[in-house]
Amino acid sequence: MIIAANLKTNLTRKQTRLYVNELETYIKQNNIKQDILVFPATSSLDIHSGKVVLGAQNAYPTQNGAFTGEIGLDQLEEFLIKTVLIGHSERRHVLGESQDELVKKFNYYKDLGFKIIYCVGEPLEKREAGKEEMMKYIASQYEGIDTSYENLIIAYEPVWAIGTGLTPTLEDIELIHTDLKEKSHAPLLYGGSVKVTNAKEVLELKNVDGILVGSAALYSEHFCTMIQFAQDISQ
Repeated sequence: MIIAANLKTNLTRKQTRLYVNELETYIKQNNIKQDILVFPATSSLDIHSGKVVLGAQNAYPTQNGAFTGEIGLDQLEEFLIKTVLIGHSERRHVLGESQDELVKKFNYYKDLGFKIIYCVGEPLEKREAGKEEMMKYIASQYEGIDTSYENLIIAYEPVWAIGTGLTPTLEDIELIHTDLKEKSHAPLLYGGSVKVTNAKEVLELKNVDGILVGSAALYSEHFCTMIQFAQDISQ
């Protein structure tokens, strides 16, 4: 399974280094075999060698240039980063990134062989409009994306559940993951208020290949517990 932590705009570089080292210790002591990804804040990126793979929460499709507030390939290469998160709902709905912009990012980093976690999901009004409308909305987020890309991981995250403490029912998660598996055979993660109290049940669902965890991953002991759930289920 794939267990990923999106640390968002949290933890300094020093705190992130301590966090990752705590994960590495746990992984080694417990012989964890799962794939562990961590996406620190941009200023907390660093070179790391170990079981934990560090990735960027966002990157501009350029090597370098006059793009204020962005990071490009030069900055990622400094820290040996080869994994990037693209299309997170906060980038789409808070910062206004369009599908065209996301496709440009995807293609740029795909051509470089990056591992890409590509996020899709619906806001509350689309879910309440019914399944047909909801799936049509999610399908539009696949437009221009090479769903057969070998280093692709897809994360389904219902926008209305992120940071709210609300989650779809387990049955709803399983049903939509089953539908989304028809669009791509890439590993499919669930994200959306995943926490210690529900992670095990989510990981046990059919067609759930892992989880993308936000604020609930900020404490290493909580994230390690979720890693252990995945390890136990996989055995």
